[in-house]
Amino acid sequence: MIDLDPSVAAILTQGFHIPPKPETLIRLKDISHSEDPSLTDVARVVASDVGLSSAILKTVNSPFYGLARSISNIQQAVSLLGMESVNSLATSVELKRALTGDACISLERFWDNATDVANSMVYIGNRLEGNFSPETLYTAGLFHDCGIPAMAIRFGSYRQTLIDANDSMEQNLTDIEDEKYNTNHSIVGYFIANSWHLPKTLCELILQHHEHDFLDHITGKSDQLVYEILKMAENIVDRTRRFREAQGWQKIQNRVLSTIGISVLEYSDIEEDLSELFN
Repeated sequence: MIDLDPSVAAILTQGFHIPPKPETLIRLKDISHSEDPSLTDVARVVASDVGLSSAILKTVNSPFYGLARSISNIQQAVSLLGMESVNSLATSVELKRALTGDACISLERFWDNATDVANSMVYIGNRLEGNFSPETLYTAGLFHDCGIPAMAIRFGSYRQTLIDANDSMEQNLTDIEDEKYNTNHSIVGYFIANSWHLPKTLCELILQHHEHDFLDHITGKSDQLVYEILKMAENIVDRTRRFREAQGWQKIQNRVLSTIGISVLEYSDIEEDLSELFN
C-alpha cells in the first residue's frame, strides 16, 4: 500500500501538465453548495455545453446502465439522476476532455478501454445485491488509470514501458514506471484527481489500485467493494478484448469473489453477459 500526501505527490509530478478544473465544474459546485440549490440551474449549466450534454446523455442511455426508460434531454437527466450524480458524470466527461495532447500512445484507444471498464463496473454493480451508485462506479472505472495519458504526454518512451509491463510476469506497471521515471501513473492520477477536488475515496482508489494489499487497509465496506468491482471489470475487459487475464487477478480472485458474495459460476455468467454487450 502507498502512503502519500498531496504535497509529496506535487513533488513527484513536477513537469507534468495538470489541466485546470473547468469553469463548468466550478459553476456546478457553486450551485450544489448554495443555500437553495436548484436542479433547473444545474440543467441550464450542463445544457450550455453541447459536448458535455451529449456525453452525459450517451452515458446514461448506455445499455450498461440498464435504465427503465431512455432519457432524451438534460432536464430529464438531472431530474432522474439528481445533482450529485450529474456532477459526478460531468466531472468524468470534463476530465476526459482535458487529458489530451501529443502523446506516444493512442489516447482514443486508451479512453475506449477506460470506458469499457467503467461501463463494466456499472453493469456489475447493477447485477450485485447492494446499493451501488452507478455514477461512482463509472467515475472509478473511467479514471483509475487517468495518470497514463499524462505519462504518455510527458515521456516519449512510455509506449515501450506499457509493452514491457504487459510482457512482464514479475513486475506490474507501477514498479517499472518507478524504476524508469521515479514516479508512476497511480501517483500522477492521484494528483490530478486531488487537484480537481474529486472525492477522497476516489483519489485513494486511483493511488492504490495496483496495490493488492490495499484490501487489508480499506476501512469502509463500500470502498472495498468498489475496488473489488474494479478488479472484476478490469479482468473481464482484458479477457474479452485481449483474451488474457488481468495481471494479478489470480492472486486476488478468491478474496474478491468471496467478499462480494458470488461464486465462480456467477462470475462467469457476468463475464459472458458483458462479452455479449461488447460484441
